[in-house]
Amino acid sequence: MNRENVSSPSPWEPVVGFSRAVRVGNQVFFAGTLDTGADARPVGRTAYDQTKNIFARFERILQGLGGSMESIVRTRMYVLDRSDVADISMAHAELFATIRPAATMLLVAGFVGEGFFVEIEADAILE
Repeated sequence: MNRENVSSPSPWEPVVGFSRAVRVGNQVFFAGTLDTGADARPVGRTAYDQTKNIFARFERILQGLGGSMESIVRTRMYVLDRSDVADISMAHAELFATIRPAATMLLVAGFVGEGFFVEIEADAILE
């Protein structure tokens, strides 16, 4: 099995023992990702901004692996507040209107830090 772990500046990765993404063959699996700065605090101030920032992080990683956002085949969005669903959906649609990955959105009770509105996982297949 050809496995490549991809890390990010997240302070939680070494503490918890996980990778931001793992590539196995032509598949890439993204861990649940918050819009976290190096200080473990949120970067975006709105659910829309956090969603866009998370997908921008995924895009940078995919580009480094030779892929693009078109490589994403599945997204999972964990949402704290039902009132943010429209903004998160809008950010998702702006990126994936023509790609249209399989997608799931769930309401959750909370995240590991304060000030986060959305956590996202994704799976991608590289050509």
